[in-house]
Amino acid sequence: MKNNKKKMLYDAWIKSLPILFSYVFVSFSYGLMMQNAGYAWYYSLFTSLTVYTGAFQFVLITFLSSGASIVTIAVTALLMNSRQTFYSLTFLDDFKQMRHRKWYMIQTMTDETYAVNCTIPQNEKNRHKQMFLIAFFSRCYWMIGAVLGGILGQILPVQLEGIDFCMTALFVIIFIDQWESSTNHKPALIGVVMGVICLFIFGARTFMLPALIFTSGILLLIQGKENQADA
Repeated sequence: MKNNKKKMLYDAWIKSLPILFSYVFVSFSYGLMMQNAGYAWYYSLFTSLTVYTGAFQFVLITFLSSGASIVTIAVTALLMNSRQTFYSLTFLDDFKQMRHRKWYMIQTMTDETYAVNCTIPQNEKNRHKQMFLIAFFSRCYWMIGAVLGGILGQILPVQLEGIDFCMTALFVIIFIDQWESSTNHKPALIGVVMGVICLFIFGARTFMLPALIFTSGILLLIQGKENQADA
């Protein structure tokens, strides 16, 4: 029994390694930027513990420094993180089977954990336990990196110019990895095209949610037609 648990922990940890190598560096830069804005490491830890959304946490630094209103912060958080709702919809059946753990999973479905969970076969033993452990490990990685960035930022003189681009680079890497691991590139192409179209129509600040809605709608229509054809 103990050997099985150790193997399950080990397998989940191995699957989470890509997230480790990306999260630690990205959250480290976040901790550095928080410290540079005048917030000690424990602010980075508290924010990562309660917010846990990398892209918005970087934006939150600007909001905190500029004294933005609660309404502005709340609306921006909703729009920027709306994509995570679509991620959770993909795993509704899995979450139902995870019982009380589903409440944690719903709140921790990020770009990276979604990408890794998609690689776990449906018939793999302890699939749901691995998904939970990957989500837990990933959150720990992010908090550790944020704290290290905040602490070392107080000690070491660091030039922060361009460091916020690391989040964009991370998303590009995830996209490339999904492209290479999948034989069906139709969803990716539809997502890119709709993203560009919505960018021109709605602007850089508000294009994300419309792009997700249109992309999901198109993919649902395609899936429905394919299911009808198979039937």
